[in-house]
Amino acid sequence: MIDYPALAALAEIARRGSFEGAAQALGITQPAVSQRIKSLEAKMGQVLLDRGPPVTPTEAGLRLIAHWGQVQLLEAGLAMTPAALPPVRIAVNGDSLASWAMSALPQAPGLVDLVIDDQDHAERWLRAGLVSAAITAQAGPVAGCDSFDLGAMRYVASASPDFITRHFPDGVTPRALRTAPALIFNSKDGLQDLWVRQRFGRNIALPCHLIPNAEAFAAATRLGMGWGMNAELIIAEDLRCGRLVPLHPTPLDVRLHWQIARIMAPALAPLTRAIRRAAAAALIA
Repeated sequence: MIDYPALAALAEIARRGSFEGAAQALGITQPAVSQRIKSLEAKMGQVLLDRGPPVTPTEAGLRLIAHWGQVQLLEAGLAMTPAALPPVRIAVNGDSLASWAMSALPQAPGLVDLVIDDQDHAERWLRAGLVSAAITAQAGPVAGCDSFDLGAMRYVASASPDFITRHFPDGVTPRALRTAPALIFNSKDGLQDLWVRQRFGRNIALPCHLIPNAEAFAAATRLGMGWGMNAELIIAEDLRCGRLVPLHPTPLDVRLHWQIARIMAPALAPLTRAIRRAAAAALIA
């Protein structure tokens, strides 16, 4: 049987980034926290924390933390009296978080732990049991999950007028793309490559800046650092006023889906309704 006080310590260390922070949150001593973790790691037969600094959970630790959050949420649903709000771990892509998804998150029945990952890779978090729900590009559903179509997120290959003048004087050609800096969100971001393949029928090695933040990504495009696949919801005003210009009239639409662990669906029903409502108002049907 899993030691739930030890799981509580593990979860607090992950949230606070230190044994000392966890001890303060739990109202116990730091040696007591250390003993709980040592005992839990011995029982599980594996390391659950990378001692850092900062202290971060291993993948095995993340699975246990997700399990602890689910247990807390399920027990809170059965309780006759108000209990401490449990954390809900959710994977969300940065563009959705920056444009439409944030308005739904207050409906989560507890504290929120967000995992920011590309929509093409968020499904992995669900398969590994590391999150209770995720916004994904895969319709799924992942085994043990329910899947809801949310609509399409529209992306526009865009750049500043000055950038286009400097780097694409003869148009957006494969030759120009080999030297014109592109912007990518992270190493998993394949939207630029997908757009290039659809446009030219082949891969092109793109020089790129790495900008792992949706708002900063759009700002870098406005400043002429590079061209990028910007979410239309984020740069709509820039396109209207000509601050940014599409590289080609045809956008790239990415269909999004809300996938949620079936066992958590009743407890997270208000959040699911809010996510679907916010998506319906913002995304393309």
